[in-house]
Amino acid sequence: MSSNGVDAPEKWRRGTSIEMIVSGMIGLFASFVLSVEAWRLAKNPNQIFTCDVNSVLSCSTVALTWQARVLGFPNAFLGIMFESVVLAISVATLAGVRFPRWYMLCVEGVYCIALLFAWWLFLQSFFFIKALCPWCLTITITTTLVWAGLTRINIHDGVIRTSKGVREFVDYNTDWWVTGLLILIILAMVAIELIPSLL
Repeated sequence: MSSNGVDAPEKWRRGTSIEMIVSGMIGLFASFVLSVEAWRLAKNPNQIFTCDVNSVLSCSTVALTWQARVLGFPNAFLGIMFESVVLAISVATLAGVRFPRWYMLCVEGVYCIALLFAWWLFLQSFFFIKALCPWCLTITITTTLVWAGLTRINIHDGVIRTSKGVREFVDYNTDWWVTGLLILIILAMVAIELIPSLL
């Protein structure tokens, strides 16, 4: 970190950008796969998805619910939109581009919605649908990782104005422990749901 604490070291920013790019690409791929499967399901409601493993890990079970089409079309289309935008920003950030504060605040707000939506769908799948979609789980994890990267950059750059303590929490990479805990919670919940079906 520089002496005035304003600019993130190039290595810190590059590492965060690369993490966002990799996570975004994985999330975009998962969204594309789900989009293709959704089209096939529209043609044939009895379509078996490639990610239908058993009664617990079943993309088609989730895809046939209203939660999978909250806005009237497959949620995967939203994933393509969100991931494409954040990928473009991540690549630009890696190249050293600094966007205006108002723009990054808008991106942060939109991606917070994406994060809440991904977690909402995961919790709906876990508690109500009683089936989990492997590709949806992948998107939930990648969305969490991208949001964490975007938020830490925005906090460090002063886009999101916080206390000195929060800023130092991010500067020393402690925030990744929180992100790791969130992902661990997802994996633990999946294991709780999946293990009994394998016994």
